[in-house]
Amino acid sequence: MLRVGVMVSGGGTNLQAILDAMEKGKLSNVEIAVVISNNPGAYALERARNHGIPAVSLSPKDFSVREAFEEALLEQVDSYHLDLIVLAGFLVKIPEKMVEKYEGRIINIHPSLIPSFCGVGYYGLKVHEAALTRGVKVTGATVHYVDSGMDTGPILLQKAVEVKEGDTPETLQKRVMEEAEWVILPEAIGWIADREAKG
Repeated sequence: MLRVGVMVSGGGTNLQAILDAMEKGKLSNVEIAVVISNNPGAYALERARNHGIPAVSLSPKDFSVREAFEEALLEQVDSYHLDLIVLAGFLVKIPEKMVEKYEGRIINIHPSLIPSFCGVGYYGLKVHEAALTRGVKVTGATVHYVDSGMDTGPILLQKAVEVKEGDTPETLQKRVMEEAEWVILPEAIGWIADREAKG
């Protein structure tokens, strides 16, 4: 059984996609051990509680120095003995120590086809605004392993989504979520779980 921790800052629609896949039996050998958010008001925490999953809120704002937050975050993560950490819209930079300790065991979902529209400053609607400004005809989402860079780790899965005439950042974001993010994130977790099960 793959013990997964999901880290999220907002509504948790990607978390919901994982939960839905589990309920449909598509992720049979996966257990979500904890949901961690830097935002105490994140609806993702509510989603977790509704499914009987431990929900932890830990914000950098609660600590006088960044190092103290990073230590506390790593302690929390360690305490759940996770096999995989999933960043599902987590808008806090992962501490270097954590990236090193969990190398090859942290994945992230990004709302573009990396290497396009990724790196520092590209998150949420900003990604889709950039895609529309550039005039691309195809965008999508990427699941990748997390390394010490920003959106630079090895790519696991990608799915393309058509950009349509008259798209706004909001309509494009919705389509990328529905057609790509919510499809490939559970798929990537399932693939890792299957690989782990085979040893």
